[in-house]
Amino acid sequence: MPGKLYIVPTPIGNLEDITFRAIRILKEVDFILAEDTRTTSVLLNHYEISKKMYSHNLNNEHKTISRLVEQLLAGEKVALVSDAGTPAISDPGFLLVRECIKNDVEVETLPGPVAFIPALVNSGLPCDRFVFEGFLPHKKGRQKKMKQLVEQERTMVFYESPHRLIKALEQFIEYFGENRIASVSRELTKIFEETKRGTLKELINYFSKKKVKGEIVIIIDGKS
Repeated sequence: MPGKLYIVPTPIGNLEDITFRAIRILKEVDFILAEDTRTTSVLLNHYEISKKMYSHNLNNEHKTISRLVEQLLAGEKVALVSDAGTPAISDPGFLLVRECIKNDVEVETLPGPVAFIPALVNSGLPCDRFVFEGFLPHKKGRQKKMKQLVEQERTMVFYESPHRLIKALEQFIEYFGENRIASVSRELTKIFEETKRGTLKELINYFSKKKVKGEIVIIIDGKS
């Protein structure tokens, strides 16, 4: 019988944010694919899980997928985790899932943490209809993408790194105007969690005066 690939979400900060089922699966699989084995080791040690781990990230996923599918077809049960949140959401995972489906390997995705959901709900902006853009292209294609979003009426969700936050907000002002309402969430579920709401101009004024740390989720109101 072929094995199974489990997509297992992990906490985005607070280690308590993991399901009983996720812990059970991580204990039962033959091995774990981790974006960074050092990061995942912290979680496994916290829950006393002793399991073989192998690196599976953007640098090596193209090279290892064929071998992994062979192992799954041979009956291995494998869990895929990212450093934080749900694999394949702005993290490695899509390519492996697609290849498993092509080869009739069962894929089971567990529900669990993903950073943009608490940020979206906490923003106070409409969350019944939204678009998730993840990380915008750094250079090539960024301007084209921004132009496409100018007429977007749904709430927009973006990921950004802390050192690029101000530049991103400046570009959003360029295309959406300084009075567009938005929110910035950082350090979600951690001790210094923060969500700041206001116009894009107000957000730049606020964050330009402080050193920003932690992964960033930006929520922007759609065009009226």
